[in-house]
Amino acid sequence: MDRVIIESLRIDTIIGVLEWEKEIKQTLLLDLEILWDQRKAAATDDYQHALCYASVSKAVEAMITAQPIELVETVAERTAALIMTEFGAPGVKVQVRKLAAITNVKSVGVAITRGDWH
Repeated sequence: MDRVIIESLRIDTIIGVLEWEKEIKQTLLLDLEILWDQRKAAATDDYQHALCYASVSKAVEAMITAQPIELVETVAERTAALIMTEFGAPGVKVQVRKLAAITNVKSVGVAITRGDWH
């Protein structure tokens, strides 16, 4: 199956379990790999048959910034569910990185795979 890739989607949001984290915005970077059959879009050169990268990015950002979230694991699960339910993707890989979360580390994060990847 074909894949649509959105790399390093940068989202500033309130995330974290520590009290100081609940008072400031921190940067998340998301990498998305979305299963999507692109044959019809490619054959017809018709945007209506393609997965709109901008729509996916905006929906993910709106969901993440709507309310504070404590865990990057929650961000990953909610992102996967959103893409599969709202956009009809049969599968998605989501990597969420939180920048400068701890001293001496560029980022920390999680990666999940959901859906049918066989």
